[in-house]
Amino acid sequence: MTDTADIQAGLPTAARRHLPDAPFLVAARGGTPERVPVWFMRQAGRSLPEYRAVREGVPMLAACFDPELVREVTLQPVRRHGVDAAILFSDIVVPLVAAGVDLDIVAGTGPVVAEPVRTPDAVAALPTLDPAAVAPVAEAVRLLTAALGDTPLIGFAGAPFTLASYLVEGGPSRNHEHTKALMYSDPETWHALLDRLADITLTFLRAQLAAGVDAVQLFDSWAGALSERDYRQYVLPHSARVLSGLADAGVPRIHFGVGTGALLGAMREAGADVVGVDWRTPLDEAVRRVAAAPGEFAAGPVVQGNLDPAVLFAGDEAVRAHAERIVAEGRSADGHVFNLGHGVLPQTDPDVLTRLVELVHRLPVR
Repeated sequence: MTDTADIQAGLPTAARRHLPDAPFLVAARGGTPERVPVWFMRQAGRSLPEYRAVREGVPMLAACFDPELVREVTLQPVRRHGVDAAILFSDIVVPLVAAGVDLDIVAGTGPVVAEPVRTPDAVAALPTLDPAAVAPVAEAVRLLTAALGDTPLIGFAGAPFTLASYLVEGGPSRNHEHTKALMYSDPETWHALLDRLADITLTFLRAQLAAGVDAVQLFDSWAGALSERDYRQYVLPHSARVLSGLADAGVPRIHFGVGTGALLGAMREAGADVVGVDWRTPLDEAVRRVAAAPGEFAAGPVVQGNLDPAVLFAGDEAVRAHAERIVAEGRSADGHVFNLGHGVLPQTDPDVLTRLVELVHRLPVR
């Protein structure tokens, strides 16, 4: 499908693959797959020795703009673990960097912004994203869809609130005090900032869709710092604009945040087809909250999650018990994609992940 944004991008549009039986896509659309699908957030990363080998000496941002390296890193967990979906190797700040924002990813710290954005003038000065600036990412997607066979590829981006938090704070923050101060003291500037970031996020995700990704995930990593009232007032309209702007692509849209148990219904209301759940909320309770969201949806509640990444250090018996519980809880949803409740921790033994995939695949879907 080619839309106006794709034509304006001047980038080639790939025909999306037809994968009607892929378990991940079947579950994400509320169907009954042949097995419980499983993939892991941060499955391509520091837990894999082959990842550390190819990344040696290559800065993170440089890696994200190298199509061949992105292809290799994204494929690594598919080869090793047999997961049911690949997720594009990238970083949530990539579209900001591509747009021209002066920031860097500092080892041991995370994204650091040279000039924090805290005033109306700073918001007005934010650049827009030219789709051509993320052409290397689109090329990586095309390389991956040619290499993945019948394994779906998930594209992703950071949600406007989380991007705003990095820009306003100047980097990672525990309390988000500058972010909340701007939000409460100057709502007009706040909404102007998130509106600009929604544009950037939409452009980035549309470039991935035009290149052929099979699903998208919108990460709102820091939304759990907000009450439901504040989320609805200051965040939901902008996330909804991103998710609704992708509806015509016809691919599953996943929305995930950390510490968002109180926000799950609102996150579905924003337009998510699949709501990601962290480890703090039992999956059957999450299903009840998602199902209670107002609005009309194409399918019943579909959830993704939610094994605590720390359980992977507790031994095979603990992993088995928690995985069986989560799959059982997930049967209360119309569809369940097994995942962690956050990303794979760097010290995780890759063999534990491989055995977990094999275990989940053996468990009955219903």
